[in-house]
Amino acid sequence: MSNSLITARDAFAARLPEERMDLNGRSWGVRFTGSDGPVLLLIPGTLGRGDVFWQQVEALSNRLRIVTVSYPETGSIADWSADLQTLFDRLEIGEATVLGSSLGGYLVQYLASEAPERVTRLIAANTLHSVAGITDRPPYALDLDTVPVADLRAGFAKGLGAWAETHPDQVDLVELLLGEVNGRIPEPELRMRLKALKTAPELPLVKLSTDRIVTIEADDDPLIPPEMRSAVRDRLNPAVAYRFLSGGHFPYVARPSDYTALLEQVMGLEVTGPDWGEEAERSR
Repeated sequence: MSNSLITARDAFAARLPEERMDLNGRSWGVRFTGSDGPVLLLIPGTLGRGDVFWQQVEALSNRLRIVTVSYPETGSIADWSADLQTLFDRLEIGEATVLGSSLGGYLVQYLASEAPERVTRLIAANTLHSVAGITDRPPYALDLDTVPVADLRAGFAKGLGAWAETHPDQVDLVELLLGEVNGRIPEPELRMRLKALKTAPELPLVKLSTDRIVTIEADDDPLIPPEMRSAVRDRLNPAVAYRFLSGGHFPYVARPSDYTALLEQVMGLEVTGPDWGEEAERSR
């Protein structure tokens, strides 16, 4: 049986191939589109490459300059923050709105603390505020250098399978993510994404005014519990907190039109999708 999400994602990737770019000695996957308008940088979490945002890129690239990235096989949160600043220089980007989901959300918080002058807006999505205690939780409790990759993949598959059982409407999304885990994200990259968070420093203070900070969360996110969502908001004090009533850990794939409308609103574009309202806390 065909999977409409994988078919659409693969067609997008074929039309707009990812380029490899050396940034401070690390090979990143980079995709950029659009030449006019504000810049939006999209950074995935552990289980996505840059093209996991394909639906937002396709909807917005005629109005924004969009850059998506896939992680290298080496480095740390601090290294990657420096690499992104080098990427900005290479692409002649002075500053950008930066959206990071999950692992990417931790990275963009670090970037905004280290180089606030490069961040027009910070969008911290489905992410965490601290890595305290992370080494006590699987898979981070494992020796990520030596544990068989089959064991890592089996752990992800177990969690994704449980999600598919309780959310049968998202089986196509689960299949797409399993494809990422089972080889579309190469083993060294997968290990490095986990290691980067396991070894991440605690976040410095984000040096942005409230009106330049946005958070995104989902009520049914299985990876970011309610107390962590609250802690992210408390730490960042966002001007707007968007809350998906459903959408799990990947609302940009599970609810693409709502996510695109959210970005249209944040970026000051004409909103073509559902109305999120104007409150400080906006939910759909």
